[in-house]
Amino acid sequence: MATVASLHSPATLPRRRVSPSNTSARGIHNVGNTASHRGGSSVAIRRREALFQVLLSGSSFAALLLAKEASADTDVQGNFKPYEDETFRFRIMIPQDWSVGAGQSDGVRSIFAFYPEETSDSNVSVVITSISPDFTKLQSFGSVDDFAENLVNGLDRSWQRPPGLAAKLLDTKSTNGLYYLEYTLQNPGEKKRHIFSAVGLAKDVWYNRLYTVTGQFIEDESEKYRSQVEKAVSSFRLTTLT
Repeated sequence: MATVASLHSPATLPRRRVSPSNTSARGIHNVGNTASHRGGSSVAIRRREALFQVLLSGSSFAALLLAKEASADTDVQGNFKPYEDETFRFRIMIPQDWSVGAGQSDGVRSIFAFYPEETSDSNVSVVITSISPDFTKLQSFGSVDDFAENLVNGLDRSWQRPPGLAAKLLDTKSTNGLYYLEYTLQNPGEKKRHIFSAVGLAKDVWYNRLYTVTGQFIEDESEKYRSQVEKAVSSFRLTTLT
């Protein structure tokens, strides 16, 4: 399992195909089923914990990645172009000069990544995870504020001695059927990383799909990449949201 520090380290992503761990995939699949057998308030608590684990594992999966490929869609809107996937039913606007990478699916999780050609710590990734049909809507995991606080607090290790990863929540909102988060991450002695994220849920035939979109940039690259990353994450839409 990747460490928390490695979950958000795009510079370490090899641009090649790799196969995700079948063991970790089964763990993600089963967590929703476990929650469904609990009663009362423990169900809500375990659902929040389940989603948190899915998100962290999804980020870890993103760190395995990525086959370097070109998008077939060449339409341009300003400095951005649309990318749409008909299998997973989502679309997103990405910078015109960014590349597209796709990781091998293990049947439970799939990943897409978008990144500049030049060497950079900035990128946007989309991780799709199959979860139990018991998870019917984002509100099953609490409000956007509860969700964001659980996620960021779970990442934060600044209280340890010596201090570890510092995570700080900056903003949240719920719109377009999605949860949006903005937060920062900083390991001791390293540059601060700025994160924009969108989370959505849609029905599949047998399972529901959890979509986690993560855009990130180092603060030193804020002037160059902030607007691109923010616009890409904000443009994400599910083409069949139920």
